[in-house]
Amino acid sequence: MLMHKAADRKIRGESFVKEAAQAKLYASEVSREVANEGIQIHGGYGYTKDFPAERFYRDAKLNEIYEGTSEVLRNTIARELLN
Repeated sequence: MLMHKAADRKIRGESFVKEAAQAKLYASEVSREVANEGIQIHGGYGYTKDFPAERFYRDAKLNEIYEGTSEVLRNTIARELLN
């Protein structure tokens, strides 16, 4: 829903910075939490390359860093809320 709201605002020519930052922040953090649960379920095997859980966690963690860290996104959201 956050992504659709950001896309709708972009299509309308409105400012969508806050909505896009919210969508990315939420998606990246939830994906890492879910991947972490997968690692927990697999126990020690979750860290081995024999199971895809290890790769899912690495990819999810990268999403928190790629194109703006979670902290930068939080600052962007706060700045947009104050404007």
